[in-house]
Amino acid sequence: MTAPHASAASSAVSATARDGSAVRQISVLLYSDDVTTRDAVRVNVGRRPARDVEVVSWRECATAAAVIEAVESEHFDVLVLDGEAAPTGGLGLCRQLKNEIYNCPPVLVLTGRPQDGWLATWSQADLAVPHPLDPIALSSAVAELGRRGHAATA
Repeated sequence: MTAPHASAASSAVSATARDGSAVRQISVLLYSDDVTTRDAVRVNVGRRPARDVEVVSWRECATAAAVIEAVESEHFDVLVLDGEAAPTGGLGLCRQLKNEIYNCPPVLVLTGRPQDGWLATWSQADLAVPHPLDPIALSSAVAELGRRGHAATA
């Protein structure tokens, strides 16, 4: 299942904000079998999770197979995986992607509760945010991982 990802040529494009600072434009893949969870993530993160990070595209997936296909064939700067998804949870999927995808993008997992942080560590996720989703924590995590992009793993 390994697939080479595009290198620096497809890394996130930078734009310039009105104040002259660089704005990192990112693409995000969002996985959850629950459409209300996907909607909540998109609304909470918004278009600008931070002053220097702008989400220019969202790709939503409702199945693990769709996530694997998308990650193998497209470039994403951040993956957001719902650990509570069924039948394939985002935690197991994260571990699979980290072990099988060369140069896997940074992953944010949504855990069922704060005490599940150890599961996020097991899954090799870069960051975790527990349910119920806190908009500030969620947007901060996406912005932090968006700043890392593939540059952290290249």
